[in-house]
Amino acid sequence: MRLEKDFFARDALTVAPELVGKTLVRVMPDGEIRKLVISETEAYMGEKDTACHAHRGRTKRNAPLYMAGGIFYIYLCYGIHWLLNTVTGAEGEPQGVLIRDCRGFEGPGKLTKQLSITGELNCADIASCPFLWIEDDGIKVDITTAPRVGIAYASPEDRARPWRFMEGK
Repeated sequence: MRLEKDFFARDALTVAPELVGKTLVRVMPDGEIRKLVISETEAYMGEKDTACHAHRGRTKRNAPLYMAGGIFYIYLCYGIHWLLNTVTGAEGEPQGVLIRDCRGFEGPGKLTKQLSITGELNCADIASCPFLWIEDDGIKVDITTAPRVGIAYASPEDRARPWRFMEGK
């Protein structure tokens, strides 16, 4: 069953662990349908979170984070890799969840490359996009937490927060 907007209307710390075990569905440009189980996510909690793109306020790049939850936020990292996020929470409260990994992949950049996910899908509505969405197939997983990775620019306090959620015990 496709996740609806109300699933993403909650804060990122609630949504991030619940996305682990959900199924990312991508209709490839050639029509092939690929279904992958999400195995790792990270929560980003808005302007007070120095690891979040919204930390320094609204910009053209991070504007999707300020929209109501239920859309994809896809951005180019270091000019190399597209990264896939879901926007969560209420409009004006910039929060998001990075989909770091799916079973069979290693890292968010490799994931988007293999699935041909680019900025063309930025701001796509998760509940209605015909090319990319998330389903709940009833898969139950154990979840572990750890500090987020790749955020050396963030404050020591924010780097230490256990806001990375992974499949496993």
